[in-house]
Amino acid sequence: MLHTLRYATLGFAFAVTPALAQNAELTPSAAGASVRIISPADGATVSSPVTVLFGLSGMGIAPAGVDWDNTGHHHLLLNRDLPELNTVIPANDQSIHFGGGQTETSLELAPGTHTLQLLLGDFRHVPHDPPLYSEVVTITVE
Repeated sequence: MLHTLRYATLGFAFAVTPALAQNAELTPSAAGASVRIISPADGATVSSPVTVLFGLSGMGIAPAGVDWDNTGHHHLLLNRDLPELNTVIPANDQSIHFGGGQTETSLELAPGTHTLQLLLGDFRHVPHDPPLYSEVVTITVE
């Protein structure tokens, strides 16, 4: 599986160890904040490449490594469940990091059914408290 944006901040993700993140206080999320996948819609049938648009309300976007209040950056979970919500979000083909502050991506996906879910991470790639994650979107690629 290929996608047009690889792990822009992969080095940073591994510079912060899971043990450090587990011992650190979780970054608070803003009251009423939410994250969602704008497009594609749940149940959509699409062609590859698939453009995925990210949505965030009640908070702002900041690149990984930038510690500003009420901000974070997106992580796209592809065909997987939520990871542990008190440690660094893994970086791999199923947990795609957007540490540059990106709000969309284009994915080359094989034909078949796929699930998409967003998880907002703080400056260390750790979910906020409470965590902000979207509903799961299921799509079919023709």
